[in-house]
Amino acid sequence: MKTVSYGFLSLLAMTVFLPMYWILRSSFMDSMEIFQFPPLWFPQTLSFENYREVMERIHFGRLFLNTFIILVPVLIGVGFTSSLAAFGFARIDFPLKNMWFSLVIMTILLPSIITLVPTYIGWSKLNVLGDWRQFLPLIVPAFFGGGAFNIFLLRQFLLTIPRELDESAIIDGAGYFTIYRSIIMPLAKPAVIVVLLFTFVGVWNDFLGQLIYLGKEQYHTVALGLQSLRGNLDTRFNLLMACSVILVAPAVIVFLIGQRYFIEGIATTGIKG
Repeated sequence: MKTVSYGFLSLLAMTVFLPMYWILRSSFMDSMEIFQFPPLWFPQTLSFENYREVMERIHFGRLFLNTFIILVPVLIGVGFTSSLAAFGFARIDFPLKNMWFSLVIMTILLPSIITLVPTYIGWSKLNVLGDWRQFLPLIVPAFFGGGAFNIFLLRQFLLTIPRELDESAIIDGAGYFTIYRSIIMPLAKPAVIVVLLFTFVGVWNDFLGQLIYLGKEQYHTVALGLQSLRGNLDTRFNLLMACSVILVAPAVIVFLIGQRYFIEGIATTGIKG
């Protein structure tokens, strides 16, 4: 039985990693090798020519800078506001708490694509599109929790922390914000890191939102960088693959660094519903 389980997990892991390996292997090939049939599993020569040409054609410094202009405030906003909202729902008793929490959770059922047009019209009415302020539509929503799923995930984790800690702190004269800052947040670090990892990957891969709001090329991010290599009549896929490797690498590194907290946070969150 254990052999079957390991075999199934190995097959699943290969299925997940195969597309990543195919991108990496294609990034070292020329156009003829990529489309050769039967396909080559390994490049005939390990050439970095594709990476050199991509570095000359794309301004990666600007792409990464614009991405981090969005990413840093979004992580700060999501980390603070979602944990604060989750603390309120998990540790503070107030009238109609369950009803308000249900309303928050119901927003998960509303696809973001439905609100795309009215949201864009709202930001255009505020006259923030057209200059550097076009980053604001991608940053400001993060300071309202960054999504109901973040609040739900953190609330479930906070419910696993004994309420006696709060009661002892209140007897000692601590207020709710002191409890949140000094007691709950240090204990909730794995769950907060999970939320930040989800947010990081979401912002890094957010092509649609950034395509809509970041109109000028000088404000483009890594998610929009690939499209500059696509031609109307001819696309050099070897360059596209090399560019993909460069743009995906930071997200992979961040995930590998935080994977211990990711597994710990997800596992602990599932203890109590």
